[in-house]
Amino acid sequence: MGVTVDPKAFVLPDHLAAAMKGKRVFITGAGKDRGLGQAFAFAAGMNGAASVAIHFHRSYADGLDTVDALEQHGVNAFPVQCDVTSPQDVWSIRSYVIERMGGPPDLIICNSGLSESGYVFGRAPREKDGESSARRRARVRQAFVSNLEESEAVIDTKVDGFLAITHLWASEAVYAKERATFVYISSRQAVDPGPGVPGYVVANWAVVALPKILRVNLGKEADKVTSFSVGYPFVRTGMTEEYAENERVFGRWQPRMLEPVEAATALVQLLGRPAETLDDRFFQLNVNDAGDGAVDARWSEVRLEAVETKLGWSEEEPLVLKVAPE
Repeated sequence: MGVTVDPKAFVLPDHLAAAMKGKRVFITGAGKDRGLGQAFAFAAGMNGAASVAIHFHRSYADGLDTVDALEQHGVNAFPVQCDVTSPQDVWSIRSYVIERMGGPPDLIICNSGLSESGYVFGRAPREKDGESSARRRARVRQAFVSNLEESEAVIDTKVDGFLAITHLWASEAVYAKERATFVYISSRQAVDPGPGVPGYVVANWAVVALPKILRVNLGKEADKVTSFSVGYPFVRTGMTEEYAENERVFGRWQPRMLEPVEAATALVQLLGRPAETLDDRFFQLNVNDAGDGAVDARWSEVRLEAVETKLGWSEEEPLVLKVAPE
């Protein structure tokens, strides 16, 4: 089929492009045509990245076409096929990627993800007129199993995948004593959930915690890594195309869906900021109407802070616990 997106649309002004120049970029989930990962790949390659690794699992046709499209513009791009939920698969790409890049990646964009077809969490399917109790039990059970299997796949891809990729390339950054930046693609639904996609919401919530987890575990080596999460509103991709004109889906956040090139441009802008202003943070992209079909996109930082409040009744009657001697 070939790539249906023009890579030249991703050439950015010099003051934005500087964030990508000379970078060795690894992007997970970059194989889908018109997808967000592909947009990140084009934004990197068309703005001076030294090399771009296009990761995919099953979308090999689109992934290889994306590599070809970048190579036609003189970009050092190459394909990486693996299942990010498989530790063995992830480890197997290590030497290949380092050899193709001439070193470990110094910008890793964790973008892999799935969505759900949608179901009402915590509620059984509605009854059908004339349906016997036996048929209803069988139908409800099948819906329950199918729904949770779908959510499990979504969570595995996002959580297990991001964890595995981070573990691999953060350890390489520490070993090589080279700085690396990790970007975790999340969603505004992580903090403002909508109905019908519980696995997607849970997975994107977990992603927000990864920068802090990484910093705590790296300890004295934490200065080798910058990591942050990004919460996007709705972006028009192959997964969201059917909702592009449905204001009930995206209307509370934006006047229209963002195009992948717009979402990628916003991320490049963010990457151009000083590392110390990005590390261990969660950024949300806010979109407003700018007239004539244009949108005004601005970043904000979302702080998720734990607040502990003592409970009066428990303070008045604390439990005194003592292990009985054996």
